Amino acid sequence: MRSPALIALLGSCLAATFGVAFAHAEDDFMQVFLNHAKVLKLDRPVAKVIVGNAAVADATVADAKTIVLTGKAFGTTNLVLLDASGNAMLDERVLVSIDEDNTLRLFRQTERTVFSCTPACEQHQALTSSSSN
Repeated sequence: MRSPALIALLGSCLAATFGVAFAHAEDDFMQVFLNHAKVLKLDRPVAKVIVGNAAVADATVADAKTIVLTGKAFGTTNLVLLDASGNAMLDERVLVSIDEDNTLRLFRQTERTVFSCTPACEQHQALTSSSSN
């Protein structure tokens, strides 16, 4: 029979390990919030902009050295920028997520509702779910 203290210690170690792994995984992504834009300033002109999944993010050329990346749906995709010679200037993974600083989550049994509170709290339809486990 296993000791409850040993099981608790093992659980804490696993949580710490996975928490650190998750934090590092987010560092591998260029992050943009849903329905927000991020300006990317380049050191040389871009010739071609490619977004892996246009349903998740959109990239627009503001001028030859400025790209505007906009989060359209939750998820991940990638962004590739090519120069006039076809060389990759940038090849980054993009994570579109919610701005956690301005949200409120309400849990009722298996139902989860998320409110976006900027400045007043309003229910965010895309984040309302009911678990079917």
